[in-house]
Amino acid sequence: MDFKDTLDNLKDRAADLAQAGVAQSKRLAEIAKLKMSNMAEEDAIKKAYMEIGRLYYAEQGAAPDGAYAAACEKITAARAAIETNKERIAELKQPGDPVDGDEAGVEEEAVQALPEDETQE
Repeated sequence: MDFKDTLDNLKDRAADLAQAGVAQSKRLAEIAKLKMSNMAEEDAIKKAYMEIGRLYYAEQGAAPDGAYAAACEKITAARAAIETNKERIAELKQPGDPVDGDEAGVEEEAVQALPEDETQE
């Protein structure tokens, strides 16, 4: 194996690592987006609970079934969205993915790809 082949091999490996980095960045961005969405849904749940409380005290025993049902539907929809987001986050964080802190393994593989005479420097 001559120097040109080694250099080409290292260039290919660097390109592969760059593509893996881009893919990881996209996954991390999606995870962050889903977590932000969950926070918004949790806020919607809190607001719906407050609305239910206001309706209850405003009507004090009158039949607020329609208003309560609408508020309860908001809570149910928000909880369903949170669960969907959590499932997607779990998919994105599959074991062995760099998202779980395996970045050192990628760097170690790059060093191992170097010929022995270059790693001794």
